[in-house]
Amino acid sequence: MTIVTLVRTELRRLTSSRMGILALVALMCVPIIYAGLYLWGNNDPYGNLKDVPVGLVVEDTGATQTDSDGTTSTVNYGDEVRDELLKDNSVKWIEATAAEAKTGVSDGTFDFVLTLGKDFSTDLTSPTTASPKQASVELTTNDTNSFLATTIAGNVAEKVRSSIAEKVGKEAALQFLDGFADVGTSLETAIDGANQLADGTTTAANGSAQLAAGAASANDGAQQLATGASQANTGAYDLSSGLQQLANATSTLPSDTAALNTGAQKVAAGNAELATSGAELAAKANTIATDVPQAQTDITAQVNELLMNKVITQEQADKILTALNPLGQQVVDANTKIQDLNGKLAALASGSQQVADGTAALAASAPTLAGGISDASTGASALAAGTQQLADGSATLAAGTPALASGAADLQTGILKLDDGAHKLATGLSDGLGKLPIETAAQREKSASIISDPAAIDTSAVTKASAYGAGMAPFFISLAAWIGIYALFLIIKPLSKRALTALRKPVRVTAAGLMTPGILGAVQMIAVFGIVTLALGYSVANPLGMLGFMIVTSVTYAAIILALNVWLGSVGQFLGLVLMVLQLVTAGGTFPWQTLPGPLAALHHALPMGYAVDGIRQLMYGGNLALAWADVAVLLAFLLGALALSWLGARRMTRTRTLRDLRPSLIG
Repeated sequence: MTIVTLVRTELRRLTSSRMGILALVALMCVPIIYAGLYLWGNNDPYGNLKDVPVGLVVEDTGATQTDSDGTTSTVNYGDEVRDELLKDNSVKWIEATAAEAKTGVSDGTFDFVLTLGKDFSTDLTSPTTASPKQASVELTTNDTNSFLATTIAGNVAEKVRSSIAEKVGKEAALQFLDGFADVGTSLETAIDGANQLADGTTTAANGSAQLAAGAASANDGAQQLATGASQANTGAYDLSSGLQQLANATSTLPSDTAALNTGAQKVAAGNAELATSGAELAAKANTIATDVPQAQTDITAQVNELLMNKVITQEQADKILTALNPLGQQVVDANTKIQDLNGKLAALASGSQQVADGTAALAASAPTLAGGISDASTGASALAAGTQQLADGSATLAAGTPALASGAADLQTGILKLDDGAHKLATGLSDGLGKLPIETAAQREKSASIISDPAAIDTSAVTKASAYGAGMAPFFISLAAWIGIYALFLIIKPLSKRALTALRKPVRVTAAGLMTPGILGAVQMIAVFGIVTLALGYSVANPLGMLGFMIVTSVTYAAIILALNVWLGSVGQFLGLVLMVLQLVTAGGTFPWQTLPGPLAALHHALPMGYAVDGIRQLMYGGNLALAWADVAVLLAFLLGALALSWLGARRMTRTRTLRDLRPSLIG
C-alpha cells in the first residue's frame, strides 16, 4: 500500500457521505471566512473615522490683544478652532452645549467630547502679559463607548493641540521679530545721534587742546614776567640808592656822572626789553582772555548735548562745568593784571629812558646836574615803588598760571576720554545693529512660520503596507492557517491505524498522515491568497514566494498538530487550541513582540507563528528576502521535528495494537 493510496483512501473516507462532504467543505472554508471577514472588517478603519460622533463644546468669550504696532484687537481662538474642526473630515464633529456633551458622552451619543473653555483665548494671549498661563483643551472620554475611541480621542486632541500651538506660536514669533525690527529702527536713530555726539566731542577736544596750549604759554610768560619784574625792581632800588648817594656826594659828581650815565643806559635798555616782553605777554594774555567766553560757551554746549543724549550723567556734567567757570575767570583776572603790569612796564621803560637821557645830559653838563640830582633821586624812588608793585603782581600771576595750565590739561584729558567714549558708543551701536535679525515683512512672516513649526517629519519607508488591512494580513493569514489545519484534524485521522497494523511501516504511514491535511491546507492557503489579492485587492510584492511560504506554513502547522494528535490523542487536539491562543498573543501580529512581558516574549521565539508572520510580511511588502528564507528554515525545522515525533509515535504504535485501534471513527 503506497502513500498515494493511503491519501486517496483517507480522502475517499472524508467524502463518502453527504454529511462528510458538507463537513469537509465547511471546515475548508473556516480559514477563508476567518481571514476574509477579519481583513475585510479591518480594511480601512482609520478611513471611516469620519463617522465617529464627537461632541465639540466652545465656550470661549474671546480676548483683547496688543499687536506689534501698538494697536489693540479682539480675537476669539475658540471660534477659529471650531471653524477649522468643522471643515475637517477626520471625525464627525457635532456642536453641543456643555450639558448636551455631558449627557451625550454618557449615553453613547458622542464617543468623546472636546471642550474649549471660557478663558481659552485669554490664556493663549497671556504670554504677552506679565502673568502668562497655559491654555488647556478639555477632553472627556468614556471607555464604555469604546476603548479604542479613547485612544483615537487622545490622537485627535494632540492634533488639535499641535495645530493651536503652531498658530499661536507663529503669531508670537511674528510679534517678536516685529519688535526686533522696531529696535533696529530705534538703533539707527541712536547711531545718528551717537555720530553727532562723536563729531561734537572731537571739536571740543580740539578746542581744549588749543586752550591747554595757550594756558601753558601764559604760564611760561608769567614766569618770565615775574623774573624780569624782580630784576627791574632790584635795578630800580639800586638806581634810587645811587642817586641818593649822588646827591650826598656832589663833590665827586663829574666822575660819578659818567658811571651813572653808563648804569642808566643799561637800566634803560633792560627796561625797554622788559617792556617789549611785557607787551608780547599782554597781547597773548588778551587773546586768551578774549577766547575764554567762546570756549566756555562751546564746552558748555557740548556738555549739555552729551547730557541730553544721556552719554554722561548730570553729576559728570556739573563737575565739568564747575571746573570750567573758575578756570575761565582765572584767565580773565590774570589778563587784567598782565595788562596793568604792561602799562607799568611801559611807564618804567619810559622813565628809565628819561633817567638815561638825564644822566647823559648830567654827564655833559655836570655844573647843572646837581640841581637835577634831587629830581632824579625822587624819580628813582618812584620807579622803585612801581617795580615793587610790578614784582608783586607778576609773582601773583606766576602763582596762578600753573593752576590754569594744570586745569586746562585736565580739561583736555577729560574731553579726550569723552571723545573716545562717544566714538566707541557709535561703533558699538553700529555693531549691535548689524547683529540684529532685521528682515522685511515677508521674511519675518516666513521666519515666524519656521519658528512656530521648526521641524517637519520626512517619512521614508523601506517597505509599506498598502492599507491598514494589508498591515494586519500577515497575522490573520498565519492565524487562519492554524485554525484551518486545526479544524481539519477534527475529521481527519492523524494516522491510519489499520495501515500501521497491516503494513508496520511507520515512515510511509506518517508521510500519508501529513499529506492529507497538507494538501487540504495548501488548498485553503490558495483560497485565502485569492481572497487577499483578488477580493480585497491587496498588493503583494512577491506573489509566488508568498503563496509558497503560506503553503509551507500550513504544512508545518499540520505536522505540529499531527504530532500532538499522534502522541496525546484528543488531549493533543486540545493542546493545538491552547497553542493557537498562545500564538495569538505572542506572534507580534498587532503590536511589536518587544512590548510583550518577558515570558511571552520568550514564547515568541519558541513558537512557529511569529516566524510565519514575519516571513509573510517580508514577501508581501517586498522586504528582506534573506530574512524570509531564515523564516522558511525555522518553519522547516519545526516541520521536520514534528514529523520525527510523529514517526516515533507511529513506530511505537506498530508494537502494540488493540481491537479499539481497529474500530473506524470519524475523529482519529
